[in-house]
This record gives sequence, C-alpha cells and structure tokens, in this order.
Amino acid sequence: MPASQDLAYFTRQVLIVLALLAVLVLCWALTPVFMLVFGAIVVAALLLSLSGLLRRFVPMPHGVALAIVLVVLIGGLGLLLWMFGAQATRELATLTETLPSAYAQFQQWLGETSVGSLVQEQLDAIRDNMGRIASGAGAIAMTVSSGTIDMFLVLVGAIYIAAQPEMYRNGLLHLVPPSAKKAAADALDSSGRALRLWLGGQLVAMLVVGIMTGIGLWLLGVPAAFALALIAFLLDFVPIIGPIVAAIPGILLAFTVSPQVGFATIALYVVLQQIESNVLQPLIQQRAVELPPALLLFSLVIFGSLQGAAGLLLAAPLTVVVYVLVKRLYVREVLGGDTAVPGEREG
Repeated sequence: MPASQDLAYFTRQVLIVLALLAVLVLCWALTPVFMLVFGAIVVAALLLSLSGLLRRFVPMPHGVALAIVLVVLIGGLGLLLWMFGAQATRELATLTETLPSAYAQFQQWLGETSVGSLVQEQLDAIRDNMGRIASGAGAIAMTVSSGTIDMFLVLVGAIYIAAQPEMYRNGLLHLVPPSAKKAAADALDSSGRALRLWLGGQLVAMLVVGIMTGIGLWLLGVPAAFALALIAFLLDFVPIIGPIVAAIPGILLAFTVSPQVGFATIALYVVLQQIESNVLQPLIQQRAVELPPALLLFSLVIFGSLQGAAGLLLAAPLTVVVYVLVKRLYVREVLGGDTAVPGEREG
C-alpha cells in the first residue's frame, strides 16, 4: 500500500507539472491576443481620462461624457485629415522617395571628410545593434495599415471597457481569493490611475515635441517638415528609442540641403531631446510614475524583440502597470516594505 500511495502521489505531481507547462505554452501562444487586450486597456484608460476631465468641469453621467469624447475625437480626427491629410500624404510620399538618395548623398559627403570613415563605422555599429528594434519602431506605421482588423478590435474593446470599467474590474477581483481581494483591488486602482496619468503626460510631451520639431525644421528649410513633425509626434510615444529613430530621416533630408543645415538639424533634435528629458519627463514622472531609465530601456528591448512593433509600442505602458503591481503586491504585501506606490491615492 505505501508503494501504491507513493506512485499515486508521484503521478499527481507529474500531472500538475504537465498542466502548468501546458498553461505556460498556451499563454505563450496567446501572447498576441494578450497584447491586443492590453492595447484595448491602454486606449480605454485614455478615454476614461478624457471623459473624467470633461465630467470634472461639466457634471454629467459617465456614458454621456464618454459618448461626447468619442464624437469629439472622431470629428477632430476627421477635421485634421480634411485640413492636413493631403499635405501629410504628399510629404510622406516625398519622404519615401527622397530618403534613399538622401542617405547615399550623406554617405558620399561623409566619405569626403577626414572623420568620415570613423563616423561610418559608428553608424554601422549602431545600425547592427539597434536594427531589429528600429525596424520594429518603423513598423508601427505599417502595423496601422496591415493590422486593420487588430486595430478595429482594440478600438471596439477599448470602448466596451471604458463604458463599464467597474464590471471588468470586479470580474477580475472575483478570481482573487477573499483574503487577498483588498490588496488586489488597491493594486488595480493604483495601476490604472498611474497608467492614466502617464498617458496624459506622455501625450502632452508628444504634442510639444511634434510642434517644436515641425517649427524648427520649417525655420531651417528642411523638406517635408510637416511629415517629419508627424513622425516625431508618433514615435515619441516610444521612449528613448522613438526620438532617435524619428530624428534619422530629418537629419538625412537636412544634409541634402547643405552640411550647415544638417548640423543645425542635429543640434535641433539634441536640444529637443534635452528639453523632453530634463523638463517634460520630470513633470510627467512627478504626476505619474518615475520609471528607472534602465528598466524602461530593457523592457523596450525585450518586448520589441519578442513582439515586434506591438511590443515596442506597448512596452512603456506595460512597464508602468507591472512596476506598480510589483511595488504594491510584492514589495509591500509580501516583503512588508514601506514603499510609495505610484498612482495610489493619499489618505
């Protein structure tokens, strides 16, 4: 009998391990679906922030505020496309046609300088080390066109989540044991608030960077300044790597005008990056969450390598959420540490 009990115990443990492995494999296979779900959560957080801001000034039901926000966003996007769509399309087409010759001209100019070979070696090294991530960042625009169904699912899912956020929150809490329900609820609330604050601050930074980039390039006489400003605005959502990738086409086109304009454009992008790093980002971190730069960089590399453009796009907001959850559930609850949790309401 003891032998049979040992065999039964061993069999049960093996089955548990196999079940856990099967769950892990299933989760890995469903990672693209999880990314879509998290994308919907990010968009829903943005919609909730805007509707909450509207309700702060004009008291109204949540559903009415959300409907107004959606109408304003759709109408505003349509108005922007009507006003600037043709110009943006024309300049993006010019940008696509001009960049190969601009890069060839830049290489030729480098070859004629005394430090050309050294600079070329550094550019090749940067391209080899960051090529995969940069291609992911550049593929974000392709994702919009090729992943139309995914984008539609994200937007529809975001509207459903934003319409009834409490229902989905309570549904998640039903999966948590009663003893841990309060801590889980606090962690969800803190992570959601931190995400909304981070998104709001990041959008402000994106607008400032896009506008200043467009004005600066226009004053310098760089071709396709509007399209380059649009690229700078969109890629600024990806911290650290996005601004670097956005600067490359602007610098290449600037060198087609003259070396002086090229170096002035490099200085412009450096100044804008310093303004964002030392002025805009501290203001965002003060209101939302202060992420260690190394943690953010590694998360961009990991998620960009694993999930391509989608992982690169969602790496920063996902890091914000995970960072808050770890501090609230692990550092405070498990380790008993007295740590400040981003997004946590005082009192």
